Amino acid sequence: MSNPNPEARTTPVSTAATEAGEGQKKTAEASLLADAWRSLRKNPWFIISAAILLVMLAMAIFPQLFTSEDPRACFLERNRQTPSAEHWFGTDIQGCDYYTRVIYGARNSIAVGFIVSLGVLVISLILGLVAGYFGKWVDAVISRFTDMVFAVPYILGALVFLNVIPTRGVREVAMVLIIFTWPTMTRLMRGSVISAASTEYVTAARALGAGHVTIMRRHILPNSLGPVIGYATVFIGIIIGAEATLTYLGVGLQLPAISWGLQLSDAKPYLTSFPHLLVFPLLFVSLTVFAFMTLGDAVRDALDPKSKKK
Repeated sequence: MSNPNPEARTTPVSTAATEAGEGQKKTAEASLLADAWRSLRKNPWFIISAAILLVMLAMAIFPQLFTSEDPRACFLERNRQTPSAEHWFGTDIQGCDYYTRVIYGARNSIAVGFIVSLGVLVISLILGLVAGYFGKWVDAVISRFTDMVFAVPYILGALVFLNVIPTRGVREVAMVLIIFTWPTMTRLMRGSVISAASTEYVTAARALGAGHVTIMRRHILPNSLGPVIGYATVFIGIIIGAEATLTYLGVGLQLPAISWGLQLSDAKPYLTSFPHLLVFPLLFVSLTVFAFMTLGDAVRDALDPKSKKK
C-alpha cells in the first residue's frame, strides 16, 4: 500500500541531507582556517609585518611604555636640536622632544586607518553582497552608483571636502575618506559574491528551499570574505599614507592633535636645514604602511589560495 503522505517519508531524508551538508561545510571551513594559519606561520613576511605592527599598535595604545616624557612639554630655548643622547630624535620647532612626539603621533594616524577601513568594510559587505547575490537591476543600480563615486579620485575629493570643514579631527577626516574610498572594496566584494553564488552548495541550498537571507548569511558571506579581509588589512596602510598626505597638504588633522602627518607638514620649511624633522615621522609612516600591506597580502594568499602566484 502506498504511503498517503509522501512528505512524511521525504522530509527526514531532506533534513538528514541538509544536516550532513552543513557538517561537511563546517568541517571544510575549519580545515581552510587551519590551513591558512599553517601557511601564515611559515610565511616570514607575515611574521616580520606582524612583529612591526605589534610594536606600532603598542605605541598607539600605550605610548607611556616607550617614553616617560610629556609630548606637550616644549621649551623654545631647545628648539630644532639635532639628535643626541638626551633627545634621540632631536627636538622640533617648538622645542618638544621629537621622539616623544613621534611615539604619540602613532595613535591618531593609526586610528584614522582603522576607522576608515572598518567603515568601508561594513559598506562594502552590504552593497557588494546585495549586488552580487541578486544581480539584474539591483546590481546595475549599485554598480552605476559605485562607478560615479569611483570616478572621483579620493585624494582630490578629500581635498575639496576637508578644505571647507573648519575643525578637522580624527572623526571628520575619517568620515570624508570613507565617503570617497568605499567603491574599490565594494567591487571586490561583489566579484567574490558572484563567484560564491555559482557554487554547487548554494544551488543545493536553493533547491532545499533556503531563503535569501539564510543563503547569504550561511553560505555566500563566509565564502566571500577571504579576498576582502586581505584587502581591508592592506587598506589600513593605504589610509594611513593618505592621512599623512592630506595633513602634509594642510587639509588633514589640525593642532592640537599629534600625528605623523602634522609632523611632516611642520617639517616642510626645514627640509634642508633640519632633515631629521622629516626623516623620523616619514620612517614610521613607511614602516607602518609596509607592515599593513605585507600582512594583508599574506592573509589574502592564506585565505584565498587561488590568488597565490604560481
